[in-house]
Amino acid sequence: MDGVLVEGFGKLMYWVSWGLLLFSLFAFVDSAIRREDAYRAADKQTKAFWLIILGLAAAVNFFMGILDFLPIIGLIATIVYVVDVRPALRQVSGGGRRWPRGRGSSSDGPYGPFNGR
Repeated sequence: MDGVLVEGFGKLMYWVSWGLLLFSLFAFVDSAIRREDAYRAADKQTKAFWLIILGLAAAVNFFMGILDFLPIIGLIATIVYVVDVRPALRQVSGGGRRWPRGRGSSSDGPYGPFNGR
């Protein structure tokens, strides 16, 4: 019975570690595709700073187990980027959610362009 529990816990930690790795890789790629001037405009450190932090977080998640101390720090840094920095960058860059309308001008209403009539 103990072997089944240990094996189940091991599988759970395996999938959690993969999830954290994918989460940190998503944040790293997202930070890489953002413009440098957006970081300065949002007053959120620099692009190089976030690339280094998130790259280290992804590397630590890849090479270390989930129960170590450094992956938890990497997870915190990734959460800070996704929850705080990314929305600020999207707001500064004008990359807010436009779905389901698509990419229209600022004078577009919910049913199409506003003509002023």
